[in-house]
Amino acid sequence: MVAKFAVIMFLAIFTMSGCAFVQKAKRTDELEIENQNLRARITQLQQEKAKEVEHVVKQKDRELSELEKAKLELEDVLKREIGNYKAKLEMTERGLVITFLSEVFFDSGKDVIREDGKDSIRRVAEVLNRDVPDSNVAIEGHTDNQPIKYSGWKTNWELSSARALAVLHYLIDDCGVKPTRLSANGYGEFRSVAENDTKENMQKNRRVEIVILPSKISKVKAQ
Repeated sequence: MVAKFAVIMFLAIFTMSGCAFVQKAKRTDELEIENQNLRARITQLQQEKAKEVEHVVKQKDRELSELEKAKLELEDVLKREIGNYKAKLEMTERGLVITFLSEVFFDSGKDVIREDGKDSIRRVAEVLNRDVPDSNVAIEGHTDNQPIKYSGWKTNWELSSARALAVLHYLIDDCGVKPTRLSANGYGEFRSVAENDTKENMQKNRRVEIVILPSKISKVKAQ
């Protein structure tokens, strides 16, 4: 009787052990399937991320190539102004910056564009419309730090803003640049590029900048 009971207990334990082993093996298989699925998902995400990065890089390369092409075109059409040190071109974080000394466009203390200055703006507008039609453009007015005395403006803020707006309106009204692409800002004397300690340096600070932004950027980043 004892022997029979022992046999029964052995069989029961063996059966339970077998069931536990089967369940453990089944769980192991399930975990392996889950791991395979996770690894496959990780691989998929890595591939998607790689494609996204590649797309961004290609987009940036395309935008840069557009601005580089525009820079070459502008170097050609503005070679007279550049040669006379009245204008310069510079590729920056913000985009392609065209800097004109204010005297190219305006008489002292005025915001009316001179006739000979209009030709320079028209040549810039041709490049804007032909080579970078999807890029936004910011026009920025700057002055030296000399206080307003005779021209009637309240401060240099008003003068620099009025000059930026004058260029903006000329680009729209006479050069066919879409108004949705343009913005204007006046900074007065507060974003100087040189000390206002000599006539030459003050001349550098009196300027109008036309900033061509990469096509996917809608506004200028603060300097």
